[in-house]
Amino acid sequence: MSVEALALPVIEPSVAAGVQIFVATEAHYRHADRICSLIARAAAARGTGIAKRQPAYIRGKMAEGKAVIALSLQQEVAGFCYIETWDHGKYAANSGLIVAPQFRRMGLARRIKRQAFELSRERYPNAKLFGITTSLPVMKINSELGYKPVTFSELTSDNIFWQGCQSCPNYDVLTRMKRKMCLCTGMLYDPEAES
Repeated sequence: MSVEALALPVIEPSVAAGVQIFVATEAHYRHADRICSLIARAAAARGTGIAKRQPAYIRGKMAEGKAVIALSLQQEVAGFCYIETWDHGKYAANSGLIVAPQFRRMGLARRIKRQAFELSRERYPNAKLFGITTSLPVMKINSELGYKPVTFSELTSDNIFWQGCQSCPNYDVLTRMKRKMCLCTGMLYDPEAES
């Protein structure tokens, strides 16, 4: 499927609280700095488990049609999430889920995560979807989508994925434990198990 095909429709618009959720495209590049700022602020506030990203990385996800963005009617970033693939598409992850503080407690994270999940299933129907998180609300959302808690050995072994954890304050725990465990919980959605 081409990026252009993904760019045209709004994936199930969500107008609750004046917010719509879109597949992000080049048209959303101007929001990359704000998204990175939101991710960095959330990481600092929680003190755990959110890997930092650069605007160029976020723009790359938008260009590939591998991100969803939530925007207010005033075009303010309300939230964001992107897709990353590993092991030649055998695994996919919905990462960088963020909701701006003024849009929290409205169920927006759940709607963004569902849209990212559906986009992942559409683009990578045979991939195992996984995530690692320290966030109880994210764990709950993942569970609702059919993810199950798993050991890290059931996740991708791709070194590039694990290098993405380097900006997390818990990276030393992950390396000391030889990537077998951390403060994050690994969760996996296996489409074969759901069939």
